[in-house]
Amino acid sequence: MKKSLIVILVLLAVATFSTGVMAQRYVVGTNASFPPFEYVEDGEIVGFDIDLVKEIAKLQGFEVEVRDISFDSLIPGLASGSLDMVAAGMTITADREKVIDFSDPYYSANQSVLVHEESDANLTVLFGNHDVGVQTGTTGDTWVRDNLLEDEILTGELRNYDSYVFVIRDLANGNIDAAVLDKPVAETYSQNNPVNVVAEIITGEEYGIAVGEGNEELLAEINAGLEKVKNNGTMEKLIQKYFE
Repeated sequence: MKKSLIVILVLLAVATFSTGVMAQRYVVGTNASFPPFEYVEDGEIVGFDIDLVKEIAKLQGFEVEVRDISFDSLIPGLASGSLDMVAAGMTITADREKVIDFSDPYYSANQSVLVHEESDANLTVLFGNHDVGVQTGTTGDTWVRDNLLEDEILTGELRNYDSYVFVIRDLANGNIDAAVLDKPVAETYSQNNPVNVVAEIITGEEYGIAVGEGNEELLAEINAGLEKVKNNGTMEKLIQKYFE
């Protein structure tokens, strides 16, 4: 009787393993201050990118664990192996592609300039002695440095922040004159804060999901899932949910 019980338990264990309970789990890094792509709601990390990566995981048969960390720690996290992928509205750039690999693009965006709602400033707020806020490590940060600071078009202070929440807070409190950030995120912040979008900078950026350099297997899984999401109508539903 005992021998039969042991055999049954072994068979159950084998069956449980074969059903996929032990599915591969990947750690996804994000920076949850980038609405509507990623933000915290009722204590949970949600948003366009989060829904997208979860849908890819479901279609490809793996699981994901989402971690919220500072934006400038995301690429080092991939390099160290503490993160398997990054879904954080991250723009595909040549510099980033030197150290990490990107999926096929899934969203296109430009940069926007925000000022306080009581300000009369326009795009010229980026010229001369004005203080401008950006999130550290973002393409907005790089654009201001490369196009304004190096040529001394902007002679005021470029202030770096760990999170866009702090950028918008300082702008709303009048501590900086302007902020530069991705257009869809700028529009989201302008709906609930005393700030206005006054200009769009055409940068033609494309977002991709990032993985560690050389991780071709995971990249293939992500790209296959992206293709399915685009073809089965889920991508259009996510766009309608978060941007329309």
